[in-house]
Amino acid sequence: MSESEIITTLLLFHFGTFHNFKHFYLFYIGVHLKKEFPRQLSYNRFIEIEHKVFVPMMFFINTTCPGKYTGITFVDSTEIAVCQNKRIKRNRVFKEVAKIGKNTMGRFYGLRILGK
Repeated sequence: MSESEIITTLLLFHFGTFHNFKHFYLFYIGVHLKKEFPRQLSYNRFIEIEHKVFVPMMFFINTTCPGKYTGITFVDSTEIAVCQNKRIKRNRVFKEVAKIGKNTMGRFYGLRILGK
């Protein structure tokens, strides 16, 4: 498969309604789109090489659909699993910006940027 075919497959999956990539690849690409992808790889081989198209795919997405900047940024307050709670004071990851916080799941050590 060429890089463009791999990127097309990944974009079809992300813009489609499938929840499981393996099922999508084997039963949708492999059955319904067999003519469009004549040199289709096995599922295992596809998974092994898909990381090689990350940079071209991100370049394509950023140049063709950049989105509109609104000036508002939100980051989820999901826990950053960097250490156990008893080692928080010794941790150096995001030293200047990470804080001890609390969410519905309990206390966490991580980022809590709610917006600009």
